[in-house]
Amino acid sequence: MNTAGVSRRRLRLRLLGGIMARLVHRLPGRSRFKMASLRDRRLDQRYLRGYLEGVAGVTRVRLNPAALSVVVEHEATAAAAQRVEDAVRLLDQTPLPRTQAVDQSEDPLDASPLFLGGGLCLALPFLPPSLKAGLTVVHVADTVRRGVATLLTEGLRVEVLDATAVGLATLRGEYATANITQWLLNLAGLIEDSTRRASDDLVLRLLKPDVETVWVEAEDGTVSEIPFKDVAPGARVRIQAGETIAVDGVVVAGAATVNQSAVTGESLPVPREAGDAVLSGSVIEEGRLSVIAERVGDATTTARIAQFLQRALAEEAITQSKADELADQRIIITLASGVAVFLMTRSVRRLESVFLIDFSCAGKLGTSMAIKSAMVKAARVGALVKGGRALEKLADADTLVFDKTGTLTHNELEVTRIVCLDETTCSSEDALLALVASVAEHSRHPVSAAVVDVARRRSLAHMGHEEVDFFIGHGLATRVGDLTVRIGSRHYLEAHEAIDFSPYEDVLADLTAEGGSLLYVGADGRPHGVIALRDRVRPEARAVLERLRENGIRRLVMITGDTPDTAHALGERLGLDEVHAQVAPENKAHLIQTLQAQGCKVAYVGDGVNDAPALMVADVGIAMPRGADVARATADVVLMRDALDGVAHIHDLARSTLSVIDTNFKVAATINTGLLLGAALGRLSPVLAAVLHNGTTLGVLGNAFLGGDFSREGIRSALSDLRSLGAGR
Repeated sequence: MNTAGVSRRRLRLRLLGGIMARLVHRLPGRSRFKMASLRDRRLDQRYLRGYLEGVAGVTRVRLNPAALSVVVEHEATAAAAQRVEDAVRLLDQTPLPRTQAVDQSEDPLDASPLFLGGGLCLALPFLPPSLKAGLTVVHVADTVRRGVATLLTEGLRVEVLDATAVGLATLRGEYATANITQWLLNLAGLIEDSTRRASDDLVLRLLKPDVETVWVEAEDGTVSEIPFKDVAPGARVRIQAGETIAVDGVVVAGAATVNQSAVTGESLPVPREAGDAVLSGSVIEEGRLSVIAERVGDATTTARIAQFLQRALAEEAITQSKADELADQRIIITLASGVAVFLMTRSVRRLESVFLIDFSCAGKLGTSMAIKSAMVKAARVGALVKGGRALEKLADADTLVFDKTGTLTHNELEVTRIVCLDETTCSSEDALLALVASVAEHSRHPVSAAVVDVARRRSLAHMGHEEVDFFIGHGLATRVGDLTVRIGSRHYLEAHEAIDFSPYEDVLADLTAEGGSLLYVGADGRPHGVIALRDRVRPEARAVLERLRENGIRRLVMITGDTPDTAHALGERLGLDEVHAQVAPENKAHLIQTLQAQGCKVAYVGDGVNDAPALMVADVGIAMPRGADVARATADVVLMRDALDGVAHIHDLARSTLSVIDTNFKVAATINTGLLLGAALGRLSPVLAAVLHNGTTLGVLGNAFLGGDFSREGIRSALSDLRSLGAGR
């Protein structure tokens, strides 16, 4: 493609009543559009982003309303660039919907209590007693109110102990202790809230709207665009190249190659013609189809996946973190000890000292710090972790399940074998490759792209030929010199061109057993050759799997929509324990549940829409960076680098982080138990108890921040993390 020519081309579209848009710049893998409609507050920007992200090959869309700019990042291929261009041009026929100007953002984080509380702690020694008391009451009021409400509605929890500690200190006039404790609680709350919002913001950015409208053919042949919600079963829906299929149904007319990877996980586009079934969420790459809708609305495949996710999210919301559970369990120790001491000694001073030794404080704050530090470390190795639960579950996992496409393999094909079948017409591998590449370079199919790429790397000369005939979903035909050449599937060459490959069954069986797909070539009505291709396995895959096994993963499983021969060949190559082939989207989640019923703690790695239910059902879900938006939005861990070793890195980090958290709990419990005994025996004053307890908490925070590594390199790394954290705000 002539990118310079494309860069000069102006793309015009009607948006909100005739507003213009144009392509202003293009690089391999990146296109930038100037879109004046972005200044219109009525424009539904989420729909625009979702529409463009739905184009096959698009990896990211960025809108900059201030600059009236839309940047689309996509695969660095001419086909992907053309699909983006076509999608923008289609907007001329389907203007973007308007939306009411609603501010969907949350209120900004309020750090003022933290700053005001810190200022109060510093100013406290210089204030008169009456002012100290009044300001302290105001400072701790929310915590006390929350503690009382929790006690009445949920029983003894961390909030009750927090309220008791600051309330007693305030009543006893220990204002410094009360304010410092309150400041630490505010700090923990701010950290937790900011972490939660970061995860929520990611989900909001990644979620995109469903198909809004479809084209429906009437009985008289006229075509009209109607809202998707108005489509009824039995309607005849027309879908063009580059569009997403909105219904589950059966093809009644047309032919096309359909990319089902987002739904079924199949890495190769599949041919679809009259009589074939199609699934919603699939994308037509070439051709056009007319489909009789069988399942519409909430009954479609993509809608059922969405419903599954909603149920899983509702269940997820009630899960407590390990830190809170352990802290809640220790509340009774402090409360019971305080009551017992008071009953035996009638000393309010000792009671106050005991209640100021908060078993949960160090654990709660230390856990937040350890998790936050781990999240920064994870970002450095190319992973985004959505909270402490993901680290906990990943550290405990003993079974790792991979979806094949996009995880263990790249979304690209590689040529593995080139075999001449007829030596009278096929003189060598290079001759066969040059012949096929010369014809296939006119096709945008991934198989053609892989063959052409190998021919270019071998610097093979182009062979002149006549005009190429395209048989969508089947293959290509042309004349090259004196040869009539046919290239495509075995079904096409045998059923349509009467070229019989059965005499070479043994050779074909051996190639099939190696895994992958075969591209058949016929010449002058006879078998000419065959080219074997397969998904390009990530070079680091074998080493990563071995590393995971060494670090505690006992069961490595792969699931895929590919055929059994292809799947098992790859499984043997990578040393996997189990391989499950031809797994339907809804059965992926069922397989995860079956493993869990066997007692396995499952981590799942996937990248497609079809992986989203499994990502949610698994104990912890890990999404690849180039995957579907819904997969990244529902996963617990999102890899930001397209490298499988990120899975091993984040697993190591999870284990080390949980080790630090467990160490912190044990150290804090041991020290606080000693302090509790000292307070009960009257050896510690309330002030000394507060100082020693807070000192323990600070020590735990330091250990959490350093990740348990107090070496010079560990401290330097932690300081680097701190700078990264500050820069990211």
